[in-house]
Amino acid sequence: MRCKDPIIVVKDLYVNFYTYAGVVKAINGVSFEICRGETYCLVGETGCGKSVTSRALTRLIKSPGRIEKGEIYFYPEPGKKIDIMKLSDEEIRKIRGYDIAYIFQDPSASLDPLYTIGYHVAETMAFHGVVQSIKEGIKKAAQVLRLAKMPDPESRVRAFPHELSGGMKQRAVIGMSLANRPKLLIADEPTTALDVTIQAQIMNFLKELKEKENLTLLLITHNMGLVAEMCDTVAVMYAGEIVEEAPVEELFKNPLHPYTRGLMRAVPKHVGKNVTLESIPGTVPNLIFPPPGCRFHPRCPYRFDPCDKKRPPLIEIEKNHKVACWLYAKEGGKR
Repeated sequence: MRCKDPIIVVKDLYVNFYTYAGVVKAINGVSFEICRGETYCLVGETGCGKSVTSRALTRLIKSPGRIEKGEIYFYPEPGKKIDIMKLSDEEIRKIRGYDIAYIFQDPSASLDPLYTIGYHVAETMAFHGVVQSIKEGIKKAAQVLRLAKMPDPESRVRAFPHELSGGMKQRAVIGMSLANRPKLLIADEPTTALDVTIQAQIMNFLKELKEKENLTLLLITHNMGLVAEMCDTVAVMYAGEIVEEAPVEELFKNPLHPYTRGLMRAVPKHVGKNVTLESIPGTVPNLIFPPPGCRFHPRCPYRFDPCDKKRPPLIEIEKNHKVACWLYAKEGGKR
């Protein structure tokens, strides 16, 4: 195991979506663990399975989706192990929003337009018994919003979602997620649709909060700049699989998987005339009919014989640096 003190461990996770067009094989044998107190990043292009993976951690996969198989273990404190897959619906609801909280991509979709921001925060606390009533929770809501760096929190408690800017809505959602002092905070692209200045404020706040509250953070993003600035460990996802995992400095210094290298080359290095961004040729595969073997092989410039037949295992090349690629597996005959 990578972690001496893990907070969550995922083993061989499979998630499918049953649609009229066919079965979408969204998550294909994903395994990883998050160490207590670290910032763990899931990075990859849109549709690679980052959000589905994060929602599966608390079984938030809605119909027509289904967790086919896999093991998910949550450790709320060292030595205490909870098997997420064996919990009843009532038991898992006690963990969601309390021990494990989410910041979703679109803050507007997380806020009910009929209720004030104070009510949203109070309801979260009341459901888990942190306060005895909604009325008591509303009184404490300003304190929670102040923790989330909300400007003038006393008046924002009485505001409705449509009265707030995008950045304020995001702070309100962060306040809701922090209301019960979770042990694991999952931030699913928390800076989507925000301008650059607000993005920086939100990410700096999350960094400060992690240190102050001793949080473990799972950050989901496709922004390599955020990865470099925020993360301790990075897992690169492609087409529902983790293709590389490494400490952040090691990943940027020595990316091994061809897809990871492609992501690095696609990051703008400087601004000037006649600058052409590199791109990865081809398109993301259709996960109803995923390619056999390595799912990246149709777009890979290094593909050879085993790539289109056998799925490469995720193997450790150096300490804590794993990659799923036949270029590095002994069975591939090439290194």
